[in-house]
Amino acid sequence: MKSHTQLRKSGAAKAKPAERHSTSKFTVAAGLILAVAVVVCFGIYYRSASVRIANAEDMRGENARQAKLPMRAVSFEATVPNKSVPKTVPKGMVWIAGGEFSMGAQDAADMNDVGMKATVDSLPIHRVYVDGFFMDETDVTNSEFASFVKATGYVTVAERKPRAEDYPGAPPENLVAGSVVFAPPDHAVSLDNYFQWWTYIAGADWRHPAGPRSSIVGKGNYPVVQIAYEDAEAYAKWAGKRLPTEAEWEFAARGGLAGKPYVWGDSFRPDGKWMANTHQGHFPDRDTGNDGYVGIAPVAKYPPNGYGLFDMAGNVWQWTNDWYRPDYYQQLADEGTVRNPQGPDSAYDPSEPGHHKKVQRGGSFLCTDQYCSRYMVGTRGKGDIDTGTNHLGFRCVMSPKT
Repeated sequence: MKSHTQLRKSGAAKAKPAERHSTSKFTVAAGLILAVAVVVCFGIYYRSASVRIANAEDMRGENARQAKLPMRAVSFEATVPNKSVPKTVPKGMVWIAGGEFSMGAQDAADMNDVGMKATVDSLPIHRVYVDGFFMDETDVTNSEFASFVKATGYVTVAERKPRAEDYPGAPPENLVAGSVVFAPPDHAVSLDNYFQWWTYIAGADWRHPAGPRSSIVGKGNYPVVQIAYEDAEAYAKWAGKRLPTEAEWEFAARGGLAGKPYVWGDSFRPDGKWMANTHQGHFPDRDTGNDGYVGIAPVAKYPPNGYGLFDMAGNVWQWTNDWYRPDYYQQLADEGTVRNPQGPDSAYDPSEPGHHKKVQRGGSFLCTDQYCSRYMVGTRGKGDIDTGTNHLGFRCVMSPKT
Protein backbone atom coordinates (compact mmCIF):
# COMPACT_ATOMS: atom_id res chain seq x y z
CA MET A 1 0.00 0.00 0.00
CA LYS A 2 1.15 3.54 -0.66
CA SER A 3 2.57 5.41 2.27
CA HIS A 4 0.58 8.28 3.67
CA THR A 5 3.28 10.67 2.53
CA GLN A 6 2.87 9.41 -1.03
CA LEU A 7 -0.88 9.78 -0.81
CA ARG A 8 -0.64 13.31 0.50
CA LYS A 9 1.78 14.31 -2.23
CA SER A 10 -0.33 12.73 -4.96
CA GLY A 11 -3.40 14.55 -3.73
CA ALA A 12 -5.26 11.34 -3.00
CA ALA A 13 -5.12 11.91 0.72
CA LYS A 14 -3.24 13.30 3.65
CA ALA A 15 -0.65 11.18 5.26
CA LYS A 16 1.92 11.33 7.96
CA PRO A 17 5.46 10.09 7.36
CA ALA A 18 5.31 7.00 9.47
CA GLU A 19 2.60 4.53 8.69
CA ARG A 20 0.71 3.55 11.67
CA HIS A 21 2.45 4.97 14.54
CA SER A 22 -1.15 5.22 14.62
CA THR A 23 -1.69 4.20 11.07
CA SER A 24 -0.38 7.22 9.24
CA LYS A 25 -2.99 9.88 8.81
CA PHE A 26 -4.01 10.88 5.38
CA THR A 27 -6.47 13.28 3.84
CA VAL A 28 -8.79 13.05 0.93
CA ALA A 29 -7.97 15.55 -1.78
CA ALA A 30 -10.79 17.69 -3.07
CA GLY A 31 -12.96 15.65 -5.38
CA LEU A 32 -11.05 12.46 -4.70
CA ILE A 33 -12.42 10.73 -1.64
CA LEU A 34 -10.73 7.57 -2.70
CA ALA A 35 -10.11 5.24 0.14
CA VAL A 36 -6.87 6.18 1.68
CA ALA A 37 -6.84 3.06 3.52
CA VAL A 38 -4.71 2.43 6.36
CA VAL A 39 -4.87 -1.19 6.61
CA VAL A 40 -5.41 -1.09 10.21
CA CYS A 41 -7.56 -4.03 10.32
CA PHE A 42 -4.75 -6.04 11.52
CA GLY A 43 -2.01 -3.87 10.46
CA ILE A 44 -1.26 -5.69 7.29
CA TYR A 45 0.06 -3.09 4.92
CA TYR A 46 1.16 -4.24 1.49
CA ARG A 47 1.73 -1.81 -1.34
CA SER A 48 0.29 -3.95 -4.12
CA ALA A 49 -1.01 -7.40 -4.89
CA SER A 50 2.35 -8.40 -6.34
CA VAL A 51 4.14 -7.30 -3.19
CA ARG A 52 1.60 -9.18 -1.09
CA ILE A 53 2.19 -12.37 -3.04
CA ALA A 54 5.98 -11.98 -2.94
CA ASN A 55 5.95 -11.32 0.80
CA ALA A 56 3.66 -14.26 1.45
CA GLU A 57 5.89 -16.60 -0.52
CA ASP A 58 9.00 -15.32 1.24
CA MET A 59 7.41 -15.82 4.65
CA ARG A 60 6.09 -19.27 3.78
CA GLY A 61 9.62 -20.24 2.82
CA GLU A 62 10.81 -18.86 6.15
CA ASN A 63 8.11 -20.82 7.96
CA ALA A 64 9.23 -24.00 6.25
CA ARG A 65 12.78 -23.34 7.37
CA GLN A 66 11.65 -22.62 10.91
CA ALA A 67 9.71 -25.88 11.02
CA LYS A 68 13.07 -27.65 11.14
CA LEU A 69 14.07 -25.93 14.38
CA PRO A 70 14.29 -27.91 17.63
CA MET A 71 10.93 -28.85 19.16
CA ARG A 72 11.36 -26.20 21.88
CA ALA A 73 11.12 -23.46 19.28
CA VAL A 74 8.10 -24.73 17.32
CA SER A 75 5.71 -26.25 19.85
CA PHE A 76 3.90 -25.03 22.92
CA GLU A 77 4.95 -26.07 26.40
CA ALA A 78 3.10 -25.53 29.66
CA THR A 79 2.95 -22.10 31.23
CA VAL A 80 4.90 -21.89 34.49
CA PRO A 81 3.33 -19.04 36.49
CA ASN A 82 4.96 -17.15 39.32
CA LYS A 83 3.46 -17.52 42.79
CA SER A 84 3.74 -13.90 43.92
CA VAL A 85 0.62 -12.11 45.13
CA PRO A 86 0.60 -8.34 45.80
CA LYS A 87 -0.85 -6.88 48.99
CA THR A 88 -3.08 -4.50 47.05
CA VAL A 89 -4.27 -4.20 43.46
CA PRO A 90 -4.96 -0.75 41.94
CA LYS A 91 -8.62 -0.06 41.18
CA GLY A 92 -9.67 -1.21 37.73
CA MET A 93 -6.58 -3.35 37.26
CA VAL A 94 -5.80 -7.07 37.50
CA TRP A 95 -2.66 -8.69 38.91
CA ILE A 96 -0.79 -10.77 36.33
CA ALA A 97 1.78 -12.84 38.22
CA GLY A 98 3.98 -13.46 35.18
CA GLY A 99 6.19 -16.47 34.66
CA GLU A 100 7.49 -18.52 31.74
CA PHE A 101 5.36 -19.38 28.72
CA SER A 102 5.41 -20.27 25.03
CA MET A 103 4.81 -17.22 22.85
CA GLY A 104 3.62 -17.16 19.25
CA ALA A 105 1.04 -18.92 17.08
CA GLN A 106 0.80 -22.28 15.36
CA ASP A 107 1.34 -22.06 11.62
CA ALA A 108 -1.98 -22.37 9.81
CA ALA A 109 -1.88 -22.40 6.03
CA ASP A 110 -5.60 -21.62 5.76
CA MET A 111 -5.00 -18.48 7.81
CA ASN A 112 -2.46 -17.12 5.33
CA ASP A 113 -4.59 -16.39 2.28
CA VAL A 114 -4.72 -12.92 0.74
CA GLY A 115 -5.37 -10.24 3.33
CA MET A 116 -4.98 -12.59 6.28
CA LYS A 117 -1.43 -13.90 6.70
CA ALA A 118 -2.31 -14.36 10.34
CA THR A 119 0.64 -16.49 11.36
CA VAL A 120 3.48 -15.65 8.95
CA ASP A 121 5.24 -13.33 11.42
CA SER A 122 4.21 -15.18 14.60
CA LEU A 123 6.78 -17.96 14.22
CA PRO A 124 8.75 -19.59 15.60
CA ILE A 125 7.06 -20.32 18.92
CA HIS A 126 9.58 -19.50 21.63
CA ARG A 127 9.92 -19.43 25.42
CA VAL A 128 9.68 -16.12 27.26
CA TYR A 129 9.71 -15.12 30.93
CA VAL A 130 7.96 -11.98 32.18
CA ASP A 131 7.89 -10.47 35.67
CA GLY A 132 4.57 -9.82 37.36
CA PHE A 133 2.60 -6.66 36.54
CA PHE A 134 -0.81 -5.06 36.84
CA MET A 135 -2.99 -4.65 33.73
CA ASP A 136 -6.13 -2.63 33.10
CA GLU A 137 -9.19 -4.85 33.35
CA THR A 138 -10.61 -3.29 30.17
CA ASP A 139 -9.49 -1.08 27.32
CA VAL A 140 -9.26 2.60 28.24
CA THR A 141 -12.76 4.05 27.78
CA ASN A 142 -14.04 7.31 26.34
CA SER A 143 -14.86 8.52 29.86
CA GLU A 144 -11.38 7.75 31.14
CA PHE A 145 -9.70 9.43 28.19
CA ALA A 146 -11.99 12.45 28.56
CA SER A 147 -10.82 12.83 32.18
CA PHE A 148 -7.23 12.89 30.95
CA VAL A 149 -7.97 15.51 28.31
CA LYS A 150 -9.91 17.66 30.79
CA ALA A 151 -7.05 17.53 33.30
CA THR A 152 -4.24 18.21 30.85
CA GLY A 153 -5.69 19.95 27.79
CA TYR A 154 -4.08 17.29 25.64
CA VAL A 155 -4.75 17.43 21.88
CA THR A 156 -4.55 14.11 20.02
CA VAL A 157 -2.64 13.57 16.80
CA ALA A 158 -5.88 13.31 14.78
CA GLU A 159 -6.95 16.75 16.05
CA ARG A 160 -3.75 18.49 14.98
CA LYS A 161 -3.29 20.12 11.59
CA PRO A 162 -0.36 18.40 9.83
CA ARG A 163 2.70 20.56 9.25
CA ALA A 164 3.77 21.22 5.69
CA GLU A 165 7.42 20.47 6.57
CA ASP A 166 6.42 16.94 7.57
CA TYR A 167 4.89 16.33 4.12
CA PRO A 168 7.09 17.94 1.49
CA GLY A 169 5.23 18.42 -1.77
CA ALA A 170 1.77 17.78 -0.33
CA PRO A 171 -1.00 20.05 -1.64
CA PRO A 172 -2.08 22.52 1.09
CA GLU A 173 -5.68 21.32 0.85
CA ASN A 174 -4.52 17.88 2.01
CA LEU A 175 -3.02 19.21 5.23
CA VAL A 176 -6.13 19.03 7.38
CA ALA A 177 -6.80 17.31 10.68
CA GLY A 178 -8.61 13.98 10.53
CA SER A 179 -8.14 10.24 10.67
CA VAL A 180 -8.82 6.86 9.09
CA VAL A 181 -12.32 5.37 9.17
CA PHE A 182 -13.79 2.05 8.09
CA ALA A 183 -16.30 2.84 5.34
CA PRO A 184 -17.80 -0.41 4.05
CA PRO A 185 -19.01 -0.56 0.44
CA ASP A 186 -22.66 -1.40 -0.26
CA HIS A 187 -21.77 -4.44 -2.32
CA ALA A 188 -19.32 -7.34 -2.36
CA VAL A 189 -15.79 -6.43 -3.46
CA SER A 190 -12.52 -8.22 -4.07
CA LEU A 191 -10.49 -8.52 -0.88
CA ASP A 192 -7.16 -7.71 -2.51
CA ASN A 193 -7.73 -3.94 -2.34
CA TYR A 194 -8.46 -2.47 1.09
CA PHE A 195 -8.81 0.99 -0.44
CA GLN A 196 -12.39 -0.09 -1.03
CA TRP A 197 -13.27 -0.01 2.67
CA TRP A 198 -10.86 2.40 4.38
CA THR A 199 -10.89 6.16 3.88
CA TYR A 200 -9.45 9.28 5.44
CA ILE A 201 -12.09 11.60 6.86
CA ALA A 202 -11.38 15.19 7.85
CA GLY A 203 -12.64 15.86 11.35
CA ALA A 204 -12.49 12.25 12.53
CA ASP A 205 -10.95 12.00 16.00
CA TRP A 206 -11.56 10.37 19.38
CA ARG A 207 -14.66 12.51 20.03
CA HIS A 208 -15.94 11.89 16.48
CA PRO A 209 -14.62 8.40 15.67
CA ALA A 210 -16.45 7.97 12.36
CA GLY A 211 -16.21 11.60 11.24
CA PRO A 212 -17.42 15.05 12.30
CA ARG A 213 -21.08 14.01 12.35
CA SER A 214 -20.45 11.10 14.71
CA SER A 215 -20.29 11.40 18.49
CA ILE A 216 -19.39 9.53 21.66
CA VAL A 217 -22.18 11.14 23.68
CA GLY A 218 -23.75 8.39 25.75
CA LYS A 219 -20.83 6.07 25.00
CA GLY A 220 -18.58 6.70 27.96
CA ASN A 221 -18.14 2.96 28.53
CA TYR A 222 -16.97 2.28 24.97
CA PRO A 223 -13.24 1.94 24.27
CA VAL A 224 -11.65 5.17 23.10
CA VAL A 225 -10.46 4.93 19.48
CA GLN A 226 -8.71 7.12 16.91
CA ILE A 227 -5.70 7.02 19.21
CA ALA A 228 -2.17 7.35 17.80
CA TYR A 229 0.69 5.75 19.69
CA GLU A 230 1.86 8.98 21.27
CA ASP A 231 -1.70 9.66 22.46
CA ALA A 232 -1.80 6.32 24.26
CA GLU A 233 1.66 6.90 25.70
CA ALA A 234 0.66 10.36 26.98
CA TYR A 235 -2.42 8.97 28.71
CA ALA A 236 -0.42 6.16 30.31
CA LYS A 237 2.16 8.58 31.68
CA TRP A 238 -0.57 10.81 33.13
CA ALA A 239 -2.20 7.79 34.77
CA GLY A 240 1.10 6.64 36.31
CA LYS A 241 1.15 3.60 34.05
CA ARG A 242 2.78 2.50 30.79
CA LEU A 243 1.94 0.54 27.67
CA PRO A 244 2.55 -3.23 27.82
CA THR A 245 5.36 -4.98 26.03
CA GLU A 246 4.19 -7.45 23.44
CA ALA A 247 5.32 -10.32 25.66
CA GLU A 248 3.39 -8.96 28.65
CA TRP A 249 0.31 -8.51 26.51
CA GLU A 250 0.37 -12.08 25.21
CA PHE A 251 1.10 -13.62 28.62
CA ALA A 252 -1.90 -11.75 30.03
CA ALA A 253 -4.14 -12.57 27.05
CA ARG A 254 -3.54 -16.30 27.36
CA GLY A 255 -4.96 -16.26 30.87
CA GLY A 256 -2.84 -19.21 32.00
CA LEU A 257 -3.68 -21.40 28.98
CA ALA A 258 -0.90 -22.79 26.79
CA GLY A 259 -1.10 -23.16 23.04
CA LYS A 260 -4.80 -22.43 22.65
CA PRO A 261 -5.95 -20.61 19.51
CA TYR A 262 -8.26 -18.29 21.45
CA VAL A 263 -7.88 -16.49 24.76
CA TRP A 264 -10.73 -18.62 26.13
CA GLY A 265 -9.69 -22.03 24.74
CA ASP A 266 -9.98 -24.28 21.70
CA SER A 267 -13.38 -23.47 20.20
CA PHE A 268 -14.33 -20.15 18.62
CA ARG A 269 -17.88 -20.47 19.98
CA PRO A 270 -17.92 -22.92 22.90
CA ASP A 271 -21.46 -24.32 23.26
CA GLY A 272 -22.58 -21.79 20.65
CA LYS A 273 -21.70 -18.81 22.86
CA TRP A 274 -20.19 -15.64 21.43
CA MET A 275 -16.93 -14.88 23.25
CA ALA A 276 -15.74 -11.73 21.47
CA ASN A 277 -16.92 -8.91 19.23
CA THR A 278 -15.88 -9.85 15.70
CA HIS A 279 -17.32 -9.53 12.18
CA GLN A 280 -20.16 -11.76 11.02
CA GLY A 281 -21.82 -11.75 7.64
CA HIS A 282 -19.88 -10.95 4.48
CA PHE A 283 -16.69 -8.90 4.76
CA PRO A 284 -16.42 -5.97 4.26
CA ASP A 285 -19.87 -5.00 3.03
CA ARG A 286 -22.20 -6.58 5.60
CA ASP A 287 -21.90 -7.15 9.34
CA THR A 288 -24.97 -9.00 10.61
CA GLY A 289 -24.17 -8.32 14.26
CA ASN A 290 -24.99 -11.89 15.29
CA ASP A 291 -22.65 -11.50 18.27
CA GLY A 292 -24.82 -8.68 19.59
CA TYR A 293 -23.07 -5.69 18.02
CA VAL A 294 -22.59 -4.19 14.57
CA GLY A 295 -19.28 -2.37 14.87
CA ILE A 296 -17.74 -1.42 18.19
CA ALA A 297 -19.18 -2.63 21.52
CA PRO A 298 -18.98 -1.28 25.07
CA VAL A 299 -16.19 -2.79 27.16
CA ALA A 300 -16.74 -5.98 29.19
CA LYS A 301 -19.76 -7.28 27.28
CA TYR A 302 -18.18 -10.67 26.70
CA PRO A 303 -16.73 -13.17 29.22
CA PRO A 304 -13.28 -12.36 30.67
CA ASN A 305 -10.30 -14.65 30.16
CA GLY A 306 -8.74 -16.78 32.87
CA TYR A 307 -7.07 -13.78 34.49
CA GLY A 308 -10.23 -11.68 34.58
CA LEU A 309 -9.31 -9.45 31.61
CA PHE A 310 -12.05 -8.37 29.19
CA ASP A 311 -11.83 -7.97 25.42
CA MET A 312 -8.36 -9.39 24.89
CA ALA A 313 -9.69 -10.58 21.52
CA GLY A 314 -11.87 -8.56 19.17
CA ASN A 315 -13.63 -5.21 19.64
CA VAL A 316 -10.57 -2.92 19.21
CA TRP A 317 -6.90 -3.40 18.50
CA GLN A 318 -4.52 -2.52 21.34
CA TRP A 319 -1.16 -0.76 21.12
CA THR A 320 1.93 -2.38 22.64
CA ASN A 321 5.31 -0.78 23.33
CA ASP A 322 7.31 -2.98 20.93
CA TRP A 323 8.59 -1.88 17.55
CA TYR A 324 7.49 -4.21 14.76
CA ARG A 325 9.85 -6.51 12.87
CA PRO A 326 8.71 -9.72 11.13
CA ASP A 327 11.93 -11.54 12.09
CA TYR A 328 11.90 -10.65 15.79
CA TYR A 329 10.53 -13.97 17.01
CA GLN A 330 13.36 -15.81 15.26
CA GLN A 331 15.86 -13.58 17.07
CA LEU A 332 14.26 -14.46 20.41
CA ALA A 333 14.12 -18.17 19.63
CA ASP A 334 17.84 -18.16 18.87
CA GLU A 335 18.52 -16.83 22.37
CA GLY A 336 16.63 -19.52 24.30
CA THR A 337 14.29 -18.41 27.08
CA VAL A 338 14.34 -14.61 27.09
CA ARG A 339 13.50 -12.58 30.20
CA ASN A 340 11.26 -9.54 29.84
CA PRO A 341 11.89 -8.85 26.14
CA GLN A 342 11.35 -5.20 25.21
CA GLY A 343 11.08 -5.64 21.46
CA PRO A 344 13.63 -4.82 18.75
CA ASP A 345 15.65 -1.60 18.79
CA SER A 346 13.98 -0.29 15.65
CA ALA A 347 11.03 -0.93 13.37
CA TYR A 348 11.21 -2.62 10.00
CA ASP A 349 8.42 -3.75 7.70
CA PRO A 350 9.75 -5.14 4.39
CA SER A 351 6.53 -4.11 2.65
CA GLU A 352 6.96 -0.48 3.76
CA PRO A 353 10.57 0.27 4.68
CA GLY A 354 11.02 3.52 6.54
CA HIS A 355 7.66 3.37 8.30
CA HIS A 356 7.86 3.48 12.09
CA LYS A 357 5.45 0.77 13.22
CA LYS A 358 4.57 -0.61 16.60
CA VAL A 359 3.03 -3.99 17.30
CA GLN A 360 -0.72 -4.08 17.89
CA ARG A 361 -2.55 -7.03 19.42
CA GLY A 362 -5.97 -8.56 19.87
CA GLY A 363 -7.83 -7.90 16.64
CA SER A 364 -11.06 -5.91 16.40
CA PHE A 365 -14.73 -5.91 15.49
CA LEU A 366 -13.61 -6.24 11.86
CA CYS A 367 -11.78 -9.54 12.36
CA THR A 368 -13.14 -12.45 10.36
CA ASP A 369 -11.80 -15.70 8.95
CA GLN A 370 -12.79 -14.36 5.53
CA TYR A 371 -10.06 -11.74 5.62
CA CYS A 372 -8.10 -11.31 8.84
CA SER A 373 -8.31 -13.67 11.78
CA ARG A 374 -6.13 -11.86 14.29
CA TYR A 375 -8.52 -12.46 17.14
CA MET A 376 -6.40 -15.62 17.43
CA VAL A 377 -4.09 -15.23 20.41
CA GLY A 378 -0.44 -15.18 19.37
CA THR A 379 -1.06 -13.46 16.04
CA ARG A 380 0.22 -9.94 15.49
CA GLY A 381 -0.86 -6.62 14.04
CA LYS A 382 1.25 -3.59 13.20
CA GLY A 383 0.66 0.10 12.60
CA ASP A 384 2.30 3.45 12.00
CA ILE A 385 2.77 5.26 15.27
CA ASP A 386 1.23 8.47 13.97
CA THR A 387 -2.13 7.06 12.94
CA GLY A 388 -5.31 6.11 14.73
CA THR A 389 -8.41 4.46 13.34
CA ASN A 390 -11.93 3.77 14.55
CA HIS A 391 -11.04 0.23 15.61
CA LEU A 392 -7.80 0.93 17.48
CA GLY A 393 -7.51 1.60 21.22
CA PHE A 394 -5.24 0.56 24.08
CA ARG A 395 -4.95 -0.53 27.68
CA CYS A 396 -2.21 0.11 30.23
CA VAL A 397 -0.05 -1.84 32.63
CA MET A 398 1.87 -0.95 35.78
CA SER A 399 4.90 -2.56 37.38
CA PRO A 400 4.65 -3.26 41.12
CA LYS A 401 6.57 -0.95 43.40
CA THR A 402 9.71 -2.52 44.79
